[in-house]
Amino acid sequence: MKIIGMIGGIGPESTIDYYRRLLDGAQKRNPGGPALQIIINSIDLQKGLDLLERNQLNELAEYIVPEVMRLRDAGAEFGFLAANSPHIIFGDIARRSPIPLVSIVEATCAEAKARGFKKLGLFGTRFTMHGRFYPDVFTREGVELAVPTADEQDYIHDKYINELIPGKFLPETREGLLAIATRMTKQDGIQALVLGGTELPLILTDSSLLGVPFLDTTQIHVDAILERAMG
Repeated sequence: MKIIGMIGGIGPESTIDYYRRLLDGAQKRNPGGPALQIIINSIDLQKGLDLLERNQLNELAEYIVPEVMRLRDAGAEFGFLAANSPHIIFGDIARRSPIPLVSIVEATCAEAKARGFKKLGLFGTRFTMHGRFYPDVFTREGVELAVPTADEQDYIHDKYINELIPGKFLPETREGLLAIATRMTKQDGIQALVLGGTELPLILTDSSLLGVPFLDTTQIHVDAILERAMG
């Protein structure tokens, strides 16, 4: 059993969700077995968002890398970032990290490929929907990604930052998100929707309302982490 290190706090709700899912998943894999060991380094969400907003990606890496080193110093044998948006600099962080890191993007791409999907929709923060870090990985594996329109992206980003991260999950916001996803299934021909923000599975819980599957990046990431920790 390897000791897991989590860069959490980005945001708080998803950090709690990761912790619960990891513990539940470990017990399902090995009922009555040894407890999973998780070291959580909860960093400053607002500082990270401010650096992303200003596109100060080098500074963001300089902020996160020492926090990963804290995990190593505390005994973590490998780690992960409990959020999608910071994966915009995952390559830089992983190269400089003293411990291996499990990528949410690579794990999600592997799941999409295993399920035979060729075209997916992508929801997330503006940084995720605008960024190249999802398309670069998925395109390399022959999977196409479609993103919402500019106005739809503004809507999703606003709701994400001002509602989902603070822990507000409103029915009208769920309906708004599903309406965008429904349009994408009809007009863009997506076969599934990537919930590319770790708060999104907390509001979009039932894919039957859409008619195409959700790829819950949190759960996919958790499964990959548990595989690394437990084998």
